[in-house]
Amino acid sequence: MSDSPSLPRLKRVPPGWWVGMGWYAGMLLTFLVRVRLPGEYEPSVRPGVLLYRWDGLLTQLLATALAAAGCFLLERRPLRALALVLGAAALATFSLSVGEIPLAQFLAVDVALYFIAATRSRRTALVALLMALGTLTGFLAVRLLAGWHVGTSAELVVALTAVVAWLVGGSAYETRRHGETLAARAAERAVVEERLRIAREMHDMVAHSVGIIALQAGAAARVVHTQPEAAREAMSAVETAGRETLSGLRRMLGALRQADPGHEGREASELQPAEGLADVERLARSTTAAGVRVDVDLRGEPRPLPPDIDLSAFRIIQESVTNVVRHAATGSCRVSIVYGTEALAIEVADRGRGAGLSTEPGFGLVGMRERVALLQGDFTAAPHPEGGFRVTARLPVPATASTGDVA
Repeated sequence: MSDSPSLPRLKRVPPGWWVGMGWYAGMLLTFLVRVRLPGEYEPSVRPGVLLYRWDGLLTQLLATALAAAGCFLLERRPLRALALVLGAAALATFSLSVGEIPLAQFLAVDVALYFIAATRSRRTALVALLMALGTLTGFLAVRLLAGWHVGTSAELVVALTAVVAWLVGGSAYETRRHGETLAARAAERAVVEERLRIAREMHDMVAHSVGIIALQAGAAARVVHTQPEAAREAMSAVETAGRETLSGLRRMLGALRQADPGHEGREASELQPAEGLADVERLARSTTAAGVRVDVDLRGEPRPLPPDIDLSAFRIIQESVTNVVRHAATGSCRVSIVYGTEALAIEVADRGRGAGLSTEPGFGLVGMRERVALLQGDFTAAPHPEGGFRVTARLPVPATASTGDVA
């Protein structure tokens, strides 16, 4: 079942129906102002000689038929539909004995102008406006050439209502286009952010696993002849790390290939990595087994954290330890995790040569900095004055998480 909200009831009404209601409202007003209503001494407008005759009523019926045809064509052939409604407005005026096309007869045209300007291109909307103004001008010109009286002032008011309807429709068009542009940009940003998230996960996971594999394989190669059992254990560790890496890569590639938006929610749980601070001890054991001792210093009372903070904290520690393995040229490092009342503090420090001897730029520090920035935290990564390299991160913890109330 689609999660899209249904349209409001008024928006479900087709544009042609609105134009039709405008036409019939105008016809009703035309007859009402020519009838002496209760409280009036005489009608507001005197009816023409032809209005109540058979030929006048037939003219009104023909005009209504033209307007109805325009209503049916409005969505498929907007300009042709507008031409029919304009013809109906002019034809309905002939039996009214007036010097201009009254506003009541032009009400349906105004409604059609609004919908054309709101849903069609700027060029089509401009042509529609010129058609409406041209009809008003042509009607007055014909009467002037025939020597009949004209209602120029009243016609200017009718022309003004047409321009206002066109402007309001144009504003609705621009608003809709702006909303579509914003929605498209938001969708693009969501795709980019998701791909960046997946790229960070792939980098952190693969870089750490490959570093462990390289250390274990090197250790196995050195002792394969002198300590076969140690070499066998090292190669088993290589196999385990390789299988875990391949499994993670399959999940990530599945996310990149996923093109059906309907599966997004269902696949989210399968694609989200399950690691968190609870896995730091396992990370320390595997890295220590690979030859670099990791000492974990835990302070404060451990408590459940929001998934994004828990995952980001683990990834920062994992990437920092990976950098120690790959670049520090040291046999140990220290990981400090401090559970504060308002924030989680992380520090990974070593006494090796630091990152100064690495000439190849990487994405590890950039990825860690992005993770911390997304969580509104603070991040530093720099050589330690006493030697080695130190990475620190401070991640704010929401108040609900501070009390352990995590959904």
